Amino acid sequence: MLEFWALTSKGVEELLADEIRRHQGEVIKVTMGVVRFKADLKTAYTLCLWSRLATRILRHLHTEMVDKTTDLYQIASQLNWTELMSVQQSIAIDCVGKHPSIDNTQFGALRVKDAIVDQFRRQTNERPNVDKQQPDVRFQVRLSGKAFHFLQDFSGPSLHQRGYRFGQGEAPLKEHLAAALLLRSGWRFEQVLFDPFCGSGTLLIEAALMAGNRAPGLQRERFAFEGWPGHRPALWQGLRKDAQAAKTELPVGRLFGMDKDPQVLQKALRNASNAGVAEAITFLDGDATAMSCPVAEEPGVIVTNPPYGERLGDLPALIPLYTRFSVALKQHFVGWRLAVITSNQDLLRALKLARSKSYQFSNGPLDCEFSLFELTEKQVQSRNAEAPALFFSESSSFGNRLSKNRKQLKKWAERENLSCYRLYDADIPEYNVAVDWYDGEVVVHEYAPPASVDEAVAQKRLFDVVNQVPQVLGIRPDQMVLKVRERQKGSKQYQSLQQQGQYKEVQEYGARFWVNLRDYLDTGLFLDHRLTRRRIQQQAKGKAVLNLFAYTGTASVHAALGGASSVTTVDMSNTYLDWAKRNFLLNGLNGPQYRFEQADCLQWLGRCQQRFDLIFVDPPTFSNSKRMQDSWDVQRDHLRLLSQLKDRLNEGGMVIFSNNKRRFKLDYPALEADGWQVKDISAATLPEDFKRNPHIHVCFELSR
Repeated sequence: MLEFWALTSKGVEELLADEIRRHQGEVIKVTMGVVRFKADLKTAYTLCLWSRLATRILRHLHTEMVDKTTDLYQIASQLNWTELMSVQQSIAIDCVGKHPSIDNTQFGALRVKDAIVDQFRRQTNERPNVDKQQPDVRFQVRLSGKAFHFLQDFSGPSLHQRGYRFGQGEAPLKEHLAAALLLRSGWRFEQVLFDPFCGSGTLLIEAALMAGNRAPGLQRERFAFEGWPGHRPALWQGLRKDAQAAKTELPVGRLFGMDKDPQVLQKALRNASNAGVAEAITFLDGDATAMSCPVAEEPGVIVTNPPYGERLGDLPALIPLYTRFSVALKQHFVGWRLAVITSNQDLLRALKLARSKSYQFSNGPLDCEFSLFELTEKQVQSRNAEAPALFFSESSSFGNRLSKNRKQLKKWAERENLSCYRLYDADIPEYNVAVDWYDGEVVVHEYAPPASVDEAVAQKRLFDVVNQVPQVLGIRPDQMVLKVRERQKGSKQYQSLQQQGQYKEVQEYGARFWVNLRDYLDTGLFLDHRLTRRRIQQQAKGKAVLNLFAYTGTASVHAALGGASSVTTVDMSNTYLDWAKRNFLLNGLNGPQYRFEQADCLQWLGRCQQRFDLIFVDPPTFSNSKRMQDSWDVQRDHLRLLSQLKDRLNEGGMVIFSNNKRRFKLDYPALEADGWQVKDISAATLPEDFKRNPHIHVCFELSR
């Protein structure tokens, strides 16, 4: 009897332990991701060939109890490596874990390799070669503060690689996890199985292999143990021959897969053909959320891995998808069992179903839950099966307020010739979001909740928002963009989010602008400064205008449209400055009187010699960008900035100074002592759609 370690994903361990027992292995210990067992060579071979749940099988060689000063090289040198391989064979070493004497896993692997090579050199005057990609034998050392475990790779590359996968969808499910889900779902071979989001077909192919009693390792060209001196080829070939003979007839008309992407379905069909089970699976081109009938007359089991997104921005489209899927299930699949894996449990709320069981799994780096639902007549009827509405919120207060605001602001916006404005701004404290309308599309900004708010509660409220916004505003889910507002510092101010490059034209007071709703945290247009920009347009005629911290140059455009004799636009970001130039061209503004300067605004002021009649300054609250010589804090540094501006202002000129820092306090005494006359115009520059939030910005006119 030899000792082995079978590796797998988190959540699959107990299923793997049962599988090992069925093949006559003696389970010793089950830990996270590892099942230790004893077996003779025949059983170990059998598990390499037949295991549907293990990712790798390692033969245990030696465990040494250690302390923090133990030398890995010294311990490795005590093993008799010449019994485990020949000097003509190439080797590779994997190192896993941590130990105080090992800086990193590469160093740990190097120490074991050195011990092996030195032992062979002493005994044979030769040394084995290293081949990290395709070695003849591979060893692994697992480190901890208490023990070093030395293991021989018995199976070779991960056993989840059955050899049939040609292509995969965007969110592939590994084969061993697919087998585990099928087992946990309770599906039996004689039952109908349906995967409505089948992707590249992994769940269905694994089901066919199971139903046809096909050994998943039969297509593998080589196992690692075939390079081991103790390998028994005759025994192994006999087991392969038995596995070939054990195949049974494949089920026909009981396995169904659906996907709305024809290209992905072609990959699934090719994968099934490679696995030799294409005849057993019926692939359907269709949308799982718009099914008009069940795939089979008799009830069966639905096992599926629907999209569940890894980013917050994925949610707007996913919540309605789950809701529409729920409606289709309740209309056509009464009597079936549903089994769904997802990394986001809140998405399952959209199904409006009470789960009967759930299991925890890891799908790659994601912690997932596998939930089972019985689609009984009673549950379907009690959960509003016929209602197609997307609402599943605990409260309709947010939707009611959004609808009320929309009615009040829509006519006002039409009169003002505005195509973009704010509809909602944390009107209800529990729903701490802003909702901005951009001519048929919507941006939802979630303000990061305070630490006092439970994360799960905040997430559920966000789901309420995402679910209700399209419903109330009459838009598609993909016309809504979701973002999280956080304090942006340094280079983060200029980082893009998704780089989709989708620009949209909007207008205000006769000016036209390009906005980008998806690629950046901000859209390119600060809606709360709308009246400030109009004020600049009204005052700009015949004047030399300077726009500092100009962002996308929207205030510059208004100045130019107002008849300014010249407009100088200064910003540190080339991205935003190019955007400003496109905004000018969109409004038919072109000529040498319009200058664009890419620079740190404070440094640029220090070398500028020109004077201006109207200066607009809307600096960030804080910045420590590497592009700047010093950090910037608007409260700390506004006097220094205004002191620089006085030398750039023509007699009778004016500075419009604005910022969005909450609790900002202008230093009136210091400014008056420096000769400035100050007028607070914050209230006068607060647009109708921001009157619910009077502290959104402060704005002042300063003259000398």
